[in-house]
Amino acid sequence: MNTLTFNQEQAAWMSAIACNEAKADYVALADAINGGLDAGLTVSQIKEAVSQLYAYTGFPRSLNALGTLQRVLEQRKADGKTSIDGEDASPLPSGYDALKQGTEVQTKLSGREFNYTFSPAEDYYLKAHLFGDIFARNNLSHADRELITVSALSGLENVMPQLQAHVRGALNMGVTDEQLRGIPAALKAAGLVSEASRAEAAIASAVDGKALAFTPSEWPLGEPNTMFAKYFTGNSYLAVLNDKGLYNVTFEPGCRNNWHIHHGAVQVLICVAGHGWYQEWGKDAVAIKPGMVITIPEGVKHWHGAATDSWFQHLTYHADAKPGNTTEWLEPVSDEHYNNLQ
Repeated sequence: MNTLTFNQEQAAWMSAIACNEAKADYVALADAINGGLDAGLTVSQIKEAVSQLYAYTGFPRSLNALGTLQRVLEQRKADGKTSIDGEDASPLPSGYDALKQGTEVQTKLSGREFNYTFSPAEDYYLKAHLFGDIFARNNLSHADRELITVSALSGLENVMPQLQAHVRGALNMGVTDEQLRGIPAALKAAGLVSEASRAEAAIASAVDGKALAFTPSEWPLGEPNTMFAKYFTGNSYLAVLNDKGLYNVTFEPGCRNNWHIHHGAVQVLICVAGHGWYQEWGKDAVAIKPGMVITIPEGVKHWHGAATDSWFQHLTYHADAKPGNTTEWLEPVSDEHYNNLQ
């Protein structure tokens, strides 16, 4: 069971199904399920895919997706459309050892022995349940399951390390390079453009060895921030949005600015994409996600920047600016300090 059981069209629909399940977009999911059934995917395959995804996206999304599948099937029946039921998984053999089987599968997927010693309970769940009980069900191949997982993780923000690991794992489990690179194409065709870009970035970094590529958002990247580069660790980009002092700043993964102080002005940050950090001197760092607004009081020493595994974009402007306001640039945020953030 080391090859895809889907043809190219079916694989594309399965990618759309998995990604929309992860995004909890049940209208788009219903359309993808319909397309997949019309292309010959079986009810058993789709049911198994969204059931498996509870381990990656949570029970609520998985259960809602199963409910969406039920409604689609009811509507198809009412419309006189046929759907192929397909075969359910075979019973597990006598003497089946979930932990032993799961350890073997996880080792193959990871390319090495993997032991999560920090949390033995989580290590057991991964081995015995996910890679044991779930992967042992033979109505999907291991390659099928990794195509589904990569497609779903592409629909989630801030899980790039897991997405990269499963990109490599997909190849280890029998997905061909061509099939793997077909996932972003399938997502784009389904209108999942930013999710496709996230998949492309993971493939470029995990397979091709390239730096983690920028995942496009609706906000402009801008030009290299050369004027202030000496005050940044890593590369940043600056886009001027209007003539009133509104900017979009983009940080590559790991990039952050130096500690600094705004004199005579309040700075406002609005996170619009990715995942970053903000920290005031003497306080714990705060994780920043899209939609969060940070108001930085005048005279407060602080820094902000991207997480290690994500690009980060924030809008910024100055409020209550007094004539002659200035920015005092201070020491860089040390690698030791930055790398210890959790």
